[in-house]
Amino acid sequence: MTLSSYSPGVANAPLCQKTSDQLKLYLPGTDCLLRSQVSLASLTSFRVGGPAEWYVAPRRVEDLLSSFEWADLQGLPITLLGAGSNLLVSDCGLSGLVVCTRHLRSTHFDPDTGRVTVGAGEPIARLAWLAANHGWQGLEWAVGIPGTVGGAVVMNAGAHQSCAADLLVSVETISPTGIVERLTPEELDFRYRTSILQGGNRFVTQATFQLQPGADPKQVRATTTHHLKQRRDAQPYHLPSCGSVFRNPEPHAAGWLIEQLGLKGYQIGGAQVAERHANFILNCGGAKASDIFQLIRYVQQQVEQHWSLSLEPEVKILGRFQPV
Repeated sequence: MTLSSYSPGVANAPLCQKTSDQLKLYLPGTDCLLRSQVSLASLTSFRVGGPAEWYVAPRRVEDLLSSFEWADLQGLPITLLGAGSNLLVSDCGLSGLVVCTRHLRSTHFDPDTGRVTVGAGEPIARLAWLAANHGWQGLEWAVGIPGTVGGAVVMNAGAHQSCAADLLVSVETISPTGIVERLTPEELDFRYRTSILQGGNRFVTQATFQLQPGADPKQVRATTTHHLKQRRDAQPYHLPSCGSVFRNPEPHAAGWLIEQLGLKGYQIGGAQVAERHANFILNCGGAKASDIFQLIRYVQQQVEQHWSLSLEPEVKILGRFQPV
């Protein structure tokens, strides 16, 4: 994209301002700011990754649509970024437009139906606490999930033998061309840690869950706290990570397979297989995305060689990486 694409004399043309090596624009007809060369490291839980060519963080669905329209006019690919908790972004960064949905937040509890409708950017752990404080049961398991509601639906996040698919009533999605759809769980083809929304061109804007109201909030909070303690006791939270790196190749647990190979503590650069839980890779300080990528591939190779099993990454790998 070049600045010559825009003319200050044209109605709805974005305002442009150059600051150092960055450009700042406003989406036509909105107060939503576009920025160039925004570092993604601080926006991912791994704390690694290069810059986004263009970055926008809309607060309304209307601005989300404007973002899609702008990217289409510029011929740019779109990457959606929620809480950044399940992503490994290349050191080279991402081309095109990165759309951050973490500000698309809203929460409505309907006491007549026991349903809660939530914006895609709402942290699912926060939603779990909100439900507990209302005395609504069903989301206690989600308190340790680090992502957003949108991400939890797309990947069918789960813990403690529960998952998003168990509670979902419907999800509202929007396409880059502005087509809005309301989909049911059956239409989403939920499976273990995935759905038809993963890797597709429909983006979640909100989701509705069926909960069980009427419980004692003190009791629900106690159960929620118990789940969080269990998770923190079993998993490392003291250093940056993406959570579980690999899907479990049923009937085995990925962490157990990795641990049996003696890979706990194995390190490449600043990336390390966690001592506490072998299905976690930690940024021990100064890690590059390439360190983490190489460690993922090394673990996959070792498991394939010794167990004849293919570990499929749960983490989404974005951008260019050197083959290992």
